[in-house]
Amino acid sequence: MRRSERPQPALGKAVRQLREKRGYTQTDLAAKASIADPTLSMIERGRSNPTWATVRDIADALGVSMADLAKLADKFASADK
Repeated sequence: MRRSERPQPALGKAVRQLREKRGYTQTDLAAKASIADPTLSMIERGRSNPTWATVRDIADALGVSMADLAKLADKFASADK
């Protein structure tokens, strides 16, 4: 996955928070979402923007809707302003 010129660190923070809340390691979540560990790491660190399909897969693996994931990301984005 290439680095994005406009990364979204708030999305990564939201994914990390939900992952940790569920007690998953990055490897656990990556396997559940059928993505590579380094891809998940880059997303969580705000270094890369996932495709919509990847966001859906991550949300499904976390047991939340894409809308709920977006709402949490928006809270982080608002806090960073």
